[in-house]
Amino acid sequence: MDIIKVKGTSRTSAVAGAIAGVFREYKLAEVQAIGASAVNQAVKALALSRSYLAQDGIDVVFISEFVDVEIDEKVRTAIKFTVEQR
Repeated sequence: MDIIKVKGTSRTSAVAGAIAGVFREYKLAEVQAIGASAVNQAVKALALSRSYLAQDGIDVVFISEFVDVEIDEKVRTAIKFTVEQR
C-alpha cells in the first residue's frame, strides 16, 4: 500500500476517491501532506472520503501525527493521517 501524497493543488474529490478506494482494498489508508495548503486539501479530502465510505456502511476515523520525510536530501516535517475503521 502506497502513501497518498497530497499537494496544495490536489483536487479534493480526486484525493477523497483515492482514500476511499485504498481503504476499501486494504482496510487502511495513509495520507501525507507538507505545508498549510496541502494539509488543508488533505483534511477536506478526508472529510469527503468519510462520507463516501459511509455510503457503504463503513465508519472510519483519522489519526494524525508528525513525521519526518527526506526530500532532495533535506528533512522536512509532514503531517500523516492514518485512516482506520472505527
